[in-house]
Amino acid sequence: MEHSMYISFRIKKSKTNKKGLAPINMRIILDNKRFEISSHRFVLPENWDTKLCSAKGTSDEALILNNYLDNLKSKINRQYNILESLNKPITIDSLRERLTGQGEKKYSLLFVYEYHNSEMEKRVNFDIAPATYSKYIISFNRIKNYIQYQYGKKDILLESLNHAFITKYEVYLKTIHKCSTNTTVKYLVHLKKIINLSIANEWLLRDPFMKHHCTYKPTERGFLSPEELLLLENKELKLPRLQKVRDIFVFCCYTGFAQADVEALSPSDITTGIDGEKWIIINRKKTDGRSPIPLLPQAMDIINKYKNDPEAQAKGRLLPVNSNQRMNGYLKEIADITGITKNLTMHLARHTFATTITLSNGVPIETVSKMLGHNSIKTTQIYSKVVDTKISNDMQALKAKLSIQNPLKKVM
Repeated sequence: MEHSMYISFRIKKSKTNKKGLAPINMRIILDNKRFEISSHRFVLPENWDTKLCSAKGTSDEALILNNYLDNLKSKINRQYNILESLNKPITIDSLRERLTGQGEKKYSLLFVYEYHNSEMEKRVNFDIAPATYSKYIISFNRIKNYIQYQYGKKDILLESLNHAFITKYEVYLKTIHKCSTNTTVKYLVHLKKIINLSIANEWLLRDPFMKHHCTYKPTERGFLSPEELLLLENKELKLPRLQKVRDIFVFCCYTGFAQADVEALSPSDITTGIDGEKWIIINRKKTDGRSPIPLLPQAMDIINKYKNDPEAQAKGRLLPVNSNQRMNGYLKEIADITGITKNLTMHLARHTFATTITLSNGVPIETVSKMLGHNSIKTTQIYSKVVDTKISNDMQALKAKLSIQNPLKKVM
């Protein structure tokens, strides 16, 4: 709908104060309806040009006043354009509300953060992993402490957020909390999600991240070499609890499952694959990506070993998996016993599957990506960068082939 709007300024001589100054009102006519609001500025009546609706002369005082009135006029046009861009009704009332701030609720950053987290909590164990929810709780506390540290406030309005807020938060994370580059980026990604939520709900009109750039720093993923994996598999462990943890770790080395995935496995997850062999096909907890895993003999041996395990049967699970914290604690004990100096964690087993078991043995990266349940092959490429053994073997084979095709030249 087309609208007509006219803006002018007029003085109220009848309201002249003791100093002889008359207040300047701003008159807005929208579709033949009008309203007036105070400009909060005053002028001597003899210094006011009624036809031009501005202060007379070129004195500093007159120039400053006229510049203020021009900015006020621009503000009204800007609010008109905002209403139009948001497809909201443009009326005298809606324009007055935007100019005066009446009827418009102002949202704060922590309010939106809490709203986001409460909605996320409802989805935990459906399409959100508990660990993901926990990370956003930590992020909330980080930003809350930052606002108190940087601004001495308990919260901050969304409209107050700007580029400086983001950059100072980045410095705060790196200096006060000693966060690495990648950990800092994760916190900023969480904040970016809250900002996008605010913009989508029209609680925030501009994006403070607009000119801010943050990227993850490439990292190498640790993994066990074939020799280390063989040592771990064959090492005699006297304590049953360590035997179980070692076996489950090895199972993950031959399947690529993460802690949350192997912990949730049940006997019904084993199926017959397209080749007639035993497979496990699940959707990963973290990404919900489909993860089809043909079971290697080493993995099947472990499944058969714990087929009648009372702990696993009581939970209806495929294997007797403990909490991630306890598993990693026991793995440190196993590392000491075996003499493996690498930091044994459940996630290291997943990296070992990607590198030592699959990529190093010529399994195409596209296949590995599917088995790991990655939504993007770029994620899998992180593993392929560290498989130097595979590169060496491939180049040795190439050298041999070239030596056959190109006989050595005779030495002159």
